[in-house]
Parts: sequence; C-alpha cells; structure tokens
Amino acid sequence: MNNTTYSAKKGEVESIWYIIDAAGKPIGRVATEAAKLLRGKHKPTFTPNIDVGDHVIILNCKDAVLTGHKLDQKIYRHHSGYIGGMKEIPARVMLEKNPEKAMTLAIKGMLPHNSLGRQMLKKLRVYAGAEHENQAQKPEVWEVK
Repeated sequence: MNNTTYSAKKGEVESIWYIIDAAGKPIGRVATEAAKLLRGKHKPTFTPNIDVGDHVIILNCKDAVLTGHKLDQKIYRHHSGYIGGMKEIPARVMLEKNPEKAMTLAIKGMLPHNSLGRQMLKKLRVYAGAEHENQAQKPEVWEVK
C-alpha cells in the first residue's frame, strides 16, 4: 500500500471556468463559493501551496443582497497612508455605485493574504449585470447552495 500524499505540480493543473449568478443571494454566500472555487478546495487534487483553483465569473452583482442591518451598519474603510486619509463608504452607497468592488472585497478577504492569494484573485471576473465577455471559455454554471 502506497502511503504518500499526492501533491499537485505547477504544470499539471487543469483549470475550468465557472459562472455564479449572484442575483437575490447574500454577498457572503456567493463569496464563500467563489473563494472555494478560486482556491481549488472542491478538487481532490487540492494542494495548499499551489494555485490549483479554477476561473470564476460572477454575474448580477447589482442584485446581490446584504442580510440583517448590514446595509445600514456595514462600512467599507480604506486608508491612503497619509494623515487624515481614512475613507469610509457605507454599504448602501457601495452597492449602488460599485457592486463589483463590494463582491471582490468580500472574496479577497476569504483568500490567503499572500502572493498566492493575489494570484488566485486574478482568476476572478465580476460583472454588475448578466452580460459577460467570456463565452469563448465555455464556462459551466455553479449553483450556490
């Protein structure tokens, strides 16, 4: 019996394209599924130190929802690095003006915070509407539970 653990190599990773429809679903639920696909946790060949994940296309971000009081209480913050450079954007404003960024930030926080996570984030495409420009990749539909 062979007791060695399988470890994926960089050149032998096969990538598939998936589409997730975010319409009417909570942002966090969609983000966890997308992060799982980007990371490759759904594959039996998952290797934590190699990017074995797939490409993810998220559609209808403008129709994604926030549950509870998050729409009024959640605040997106970033800092320019200069004195007094804190910018605060309420979730309601962020979802109206830039729903793609809200979804991207939710997914980015669920990926590793290192160069591997940045590499995984490059395989994410987020669109506010139902149209996308990746038909040539023949993406499969991934259903969010």
